[in-house]
Amino acid sequence: MSLLARLASDVQLMFRRPPRQQYAALCYRTKGKTGALEVLLLTSRDTGRWVIPKGWPMDGKTSYEVAAREAYEEAGVRGTVESQTIGCYHYPKVLKNGLKVTCKVQVYVLEVSTIAKNFKEKGERRYEWVSCEEAAKRVNEPELRDLFLLFKRRMTGQLEPLTLQQIPAE
Repeated sequence: MSLLARLASDVQLMFRRPPRQQYAALCYRTKGKTGALEVLLLTSRDTGRWVIPKGWPMDGKTSYEVAAREAYEEAGVRGTVESQTIGCYHYPKVLKNGLKVTCKVQVYVLEVSTIAKNFKEKGERRYEWVSCEEAAKRVNEPELRDLFLLFKRRMTGQLEPLTLQQIPAE
């Protein structure tokens, strides 16, 4: 390898950033009469694509607490969040300064018990409760699609549930 090729390779490595970490909530409920499993999708404020509530780490909060808080701020939902991640996905995010970065999103399952009438981002997004299959069709990220399908398999008794952690309402 020539010196120039080695230098070019070293420079590329220097500028390759590790993914930025975010935390998300896969929010779900079961319909009373039918027992049908539904997951919550919302639109992103910038592009309008279908996503799940997510956000950046917060000082003094665990990753699953951040996921639960984002679910409340973005969608007005509260409930019981699992303390272990169901998995993660990656997506390209364009920051306010125009820089494009890869984000790694750890996803925590949240069983919704209440939906607030008013919350921080009300009116800024569209919301829909859909089946896991429909959610998998709507999201752009292949790894997030896989998480919806994995979650459905778990909820239909094909996988073991994780430990639950109750987060008190603020």
